[in-house]
Amino acid sequence: MRKRRVVILGATGSIGESARKVARDLPDRMEIVGMSAHSNAEKLREAAKEFPGAKLALSSEPGGSEKLIELATLPEADMVLIAIVGTGGLRPALAAIEAGKDIAVASKEILVMAGEAVMNAARRKGVHVLPVDSEHNAIFQCLEGQRAERTSNIEQRTLKEEPARLPADSKFDVHCSTFSSANIRRLILTASGGPFRTWPAERLADVTLEQALKHPTWTMGAKITIDSATLFNKGLEMIEARWLFDVEMARVEVIVHPQSIVHSMVEFRDSSVLAQLSVTDMCFPIQYAVTWPDRVPNRLPPLDFARLGKLEFEAPRLADFPALNLARAAGETGGTLPAVLNAANEIAVATFLARGCSFPAIWQTVERTMSEHRSVAGADLPAIMEADQWARRRAAELLRP
Repeated sequence: MRKRRVVILGATGSIGESARKVARDLPDRMEIVGMSAHSNAEKLREAAKEFPGAKLALSSEPGGSEKLIELATLPEADMVLIAIVGTGGLRPALAAIEAGKDIAVASKEILVMAGEAVMNAARRKGVHVLPVDSEHNAIFQCLEGQRAERTSNIEQRTLKEEPARLPADSKFDVHCSTFSSANIRRLILTASGGPFRTWPAERLADVTLEQALKHPTWTMGAKITIDSATLFNKGLEMIEARWLFDVEMARVEVIVHPQSIVHSMVEFRDSSVLAQLSVTDMCFPIQYAVTWPDRVPNRLPPLDFARLGKLEFEAPRLADFPALNLARAAGETGGTLPAVLNAANEIAVATFLARGCSFPAIWQTVERTMSEHRSVAGADLPAIMEADQWARRRAAELLRP
């Protein structure tokens, strides 16, 4: 049995707390050797009592970003779990990859902003990029049996008949395992729909902060909870899936599933669908990222199908919740536009959390900021960060009273 020595960046947030729970549950498989928090020193000290050998860092202190990189490149670590909300995890992620560490990604912004750079770096260094988001972890599990093999002449002929949907030469080696994306017809991300799933459009302008922070199924931080209410969270996941699994945005879809039991699905070219199901607990995907490729017994609750009774699905309301269409447009355009979408959304959500704008102003600000940006194709990291900073300034200007 292999024990993973893990650094947790963002150890005091909801993902970090779940990761620490997994470490407590599976001490023979997971050892925490480093932890960071942004500014919650007291909570980090409490966590350190449980894992006394772990090195610590506060990113809010002077030189905090360099301290994160030091943690991400600890010689004794072989995996870095990045659970930092926002863009602060990008540099540590790239540093960890360059140091030969596997990364487990819970921070969507890393792949939304710089998915091409991150995945290319991982391939070059031969390290694993393992998804911790429940949706992407579910897709990864569904694809585990789809190792790429030499394509037969019959398969090549079939693929030529559907070139737009099933590119014959498309392969990806995410997690250093080669899959054939030619077998994938659709990646189907499930969304709870958020607390306003059934609200009429005209009521959304009256949404209060307290209402938006009451997620129907998950307990998460404030930013991601608001993103779930607007569906921007799912939009960011669409772009993340595009890079993790090397498929076009046209093959990434979203379905609303209020129970949050089916975490995502893959439809293959023969029209069969595989789904991954579990109770709503982030310990499941974190454990699988840490123990992969093994499945390890734990104390997490199993599904009780008789008690569950039924599973419901419905189409997202794209006209009333424009975040999905904005994310699709950003993902299809590529370049610096996804970074602009992400940055503008961060500023708009922060303003809403400070009671400085209305709920619909979040997507309205993102849409206008995107419309004013001229995307740079094939952008390098400096260009991406420049676009990020421009979008933050412009979004803040648009939100001023």
